Amino acid sequence: MIDAPAAAEIPVHPAPLRQNRLRALDGLRLVAALMVAAYHYGGRDGEVADAWGSSPSLQFPTLHGWFAYGCLGVQVFFVISGFVICISGWGRTLTSFFASRAARLLPAYWAAVVLVTVVFALPVVAYRAVSPSDALVNLTMLQQPLGADRVLGVCWTLWAEIRFYALFALCVVLPGATRRRIILFCAAWTLAAALAQAAREPLLDLVLMPEYAPFFVGGVGLYLVHRDRRDAYAWGVVAVSWLLGQHHAVARLWHAPDVDAFSYRGSLGIILVVTCGFAAVAVIALGWLRWADRRWLTVAGALTYPFYLVHEHLGWVVIEALHQGLGLPSAATALLTVAAMLLLARLFNRYVEEWATPLLRRALSSRPR
Repeated sequence: MIDAPAAAEIPVHPAPLRQNRLRALDGLRLVAALMVAAYHYGGRDGEVADAWGSSPSLQFPTLHGWFAYGCLGVQVFFVISGFVICISGWGRTLTSFFASRAARLLPAYWAAVVLVTVVFALPVVAYRAVSPSDALVNLTMLQQPLGADRVLGVCWTLWAEIRFYALFALCVVLPGATRRRIILFCAAWTLAAALAQAAREPLLDLVLMPEYAPFFVGGVGLYLVHRDRRDAYAWGVVAVSWLLGQHHAVARLWHAPDVDAFSYRGSLGIILVVTCGFAAVAVIALGWLRWADRRWLTVAGALTYPFYLVHEHLGWVVIEALHQGLGLPSAATALLTVAAMLLLARLFNRYVEEWATPLLRRALSSRPR
């Protein structure tokens, strides 16, 4: 039996929940970004081995196995994104939602694409730059589906974010966000993603993202928990998302122990990291970290996105200069590289985002006369 709609479900655009900024969530963002940086600098082979002059497993003989789990910082990001996008989309029109997302992502992204392209084109830099045509395509954020070379290695995650934004905008923001509609969205996407996995249809995989959907949906469910911790449906969304999320993470990232492999991620380790990611957002959603409400966490949150964009490829350049050029030890090189990327992120935030973000938001929100 279906209950009659509650009064709170009737408005098309009900008022969003008024709340103070969740600064602990900003801190968790930076933790997730540092996890990914640890993976890129010491948790895998590839171009970063050229920067070090040898495999990171030789540079960090004890830590490289732990650093390999850092790639799961992306899944933590997706949980946070589900939480934050629910805040951003609740009570907003489609135009306002699009303007807020575009203004948040594009200025730092454009600056990062230009900077990395220019640096990689310098004769003293040993890494291959993408073609001018592909570099221009990268400015659209659509290089992934078009098959163009990526300027930023991490931009594949932005492609997943964009598809999540589109689904949320069409299914929730456009008709108007309500608790019931959001729960229906979570349930429908979860089921559709499972069916897409079974169908093995590339188009369905592209749209529904079966391996990442549980993390976005879990974050949305945790925002509903934040609004009402007694909401059994929201807790159900979170529980199912965690169960599916750990399954997809293990299926994607686990491999059998192999002496020739760079590192070994055990299934229990993967499950633990995924569980900690969900639990950390849950603790914040429940308000148990209000005691950690510090202003510097807002600064940390502001640095996270530009740091995430620039740390990988420009980090290779800094690592090579410090380790092979100046002969600094591996640990000192890694720490100084992270510090340099955080400083660069601060410059991005100060001289790109702080003026370009509000400017772009106003331009996209204004109505033509």
